[in-house]
Amino acid sequence: MRKIFAVYRAERFSPNSIEKDAAVLRCVCDELTQRGYSVEAVSEGELGRMTVAGISDDVSCCISMGREKSTLFLLGKWAYNTGKAVVNASAGVALCCNRRKVTETLSRAGIPLPAEHGSHGYWAKRADGVAEGACDVQFAANLSELDAVIHGMRGRGVDDIIVSAHVPGDLVKFYGVRSTGFFHICYPGDDGQWKFDDERRNGRPHHYAFSMDGLRSAAERASAAVGVDVYGGDCIVRADGSFCIIDFNDWPSFSRCREDAAVAIADIVEMRMAERVMYFKTNLETSKLMVNT
Repeated sequence: MRKIFAVYRAERFSPNSIEKDAAVLRCVCDELTQRGYSVEAVSEGELGRMTVAGISDDVSCCISMGREKSTLFLLGKWAYNTGKAVVNASAGVALCCNRRKVTETLSRAGIPLPAEHGSHGYWAKRADGVAEGACDVQFAANLSELDAVIHGMRGRGVDDIIVSAHVPGDLVKFYGVRSTGFFHICYPGDDGQWKFDDERRNGRPHHYAFSMDGLRSAAERASAAVGVDVYGGDCIVRADGSFCIIDFNDWPSFSRCREDAAVAIADIVEMRMAERVMYFKTNLETSKLMVNT
């Protein structure tokens, strides 16, 4: 029986979403178990006390929601040493954990992003990590308030801050699993499920018409550019139907579509394992051919 090694996210990276984040990984583990895999799950804390050697040799793939630097280092080293897949890959998760770098990556990939300046207020966001609390993402109505917000954030030790203009329109959350066809959207203003109250800033959604295929294409390109298979984010749909992505994350909670997402995540895990098997098979055949000639 093939084995899967799974890592739960540390609670500090799940503000107001601890149970939701844990639930989706449990659901994926259940799906993989039903497909005949043996799944061993640990917390990031438990993983932090392990070494690469602590992951047994017969593990076929690691799946991880972890964001601790030690988690990313260990899983990245395991993937390098074994040639096996980690979903999501450590390099992609590390990129998602730096808002400035991920914004630069999305910009280079041609993903529509909010402007730096505007006339509807501003958002100041911690740039050197992910939001661990409401104080890491703050709204300012004007430039004077923005200066005060930035000063306050720096006073709390946040030195790297990224600023973007507030974009009026419908707030739309999206969830996806790259290359599987799974893509889901929702309007938090319809069901009132807010992670922080900041989402209320855009008010009740008008459900402006927009291209779902266009958003799906942009999200898939973002996923490829950043290097994460399991992803989610927020976008704003303007009244004219144009949109911009205001946040992009590795492995969200999928709380509104957990069961369907778990099937798609299990699919991408099997796809990545099959790719590694094919890679090794091709390399072995190439090596034999070179020896024989």
